[in-house]
Amino acid sequence: MKRFQIIVEGDGDKKFFEDYYHHIFGEKAPKDSITHPGKDGDTGGYQKLKSEDAIGAMRQNTDMGGINLVIFDADEDTESRRAELLAIKEEFGVEFELFLLPNNKDVGALEDLLENIINPNNQPVMDCWQTYEGELAKVWIPTKTPPTLTIPAKKTKIYAYLETLLGTSKTQKKLIKDANRNFENILHWNLNAEYLEPLKGFLYGNLTEK
Repeated sequence: MKRFQIIVEGDGDKKFFEDYYHHIFGEKAPKDSITHPGKDGDTGGYQKLKSEDAIGAMRQNTDMGGINLVIFDADEDTESRRAELLAIKEEFGVEFELFLLPNNKDVGALEDLLENIINPNNQPVMDCWQTYEGELAKVWIPTKTPPTLTIPAKKTKIYAYLETLLGTSKTQKKLIKDANRNFENILHWNLNAEYLEPLKGFLYGNLTEK
């Protein structure tokens, strides 16, 4: 395995990639090899890839013969986000390979990837959520400005998915939080899903010795 650094956007991404790395390579990722540019629990976000700490860490890793992998959300425009991030390579003189979630081609984020890798047995939970969103879209509150309701964020959907499947104890509730999720729990997630093949190929192609 090559020396590497995987840079992601936040705590939830970090936990997912720690679990996914363990799943596909059969070992834990080396300490501090998966990180994000934010501090003190703050999410990094793509703009923080330009921070002094992030740029310095990438340069140091390259100087030590390692490879940098940047895995960020595509958000609303995949090609625009790709161009913005690749421009950092030229602006700061750093080297990295880039993958945009959810699948390196579609718009979206980690939450879109997660929605596509739930255990199929739990699909009725997501179906109920879709119905819930549809009903919210029909509601009109005349005393509200604007009178239409705000559809909950995708992060809320994933949170609700886990909340329905886990118990009500404080210990179980903690497992819902981004940094505490167990993505290797086959009752909740399918890390062998075909949807993950582009990501799996990206990691294998860049991290294994050729």
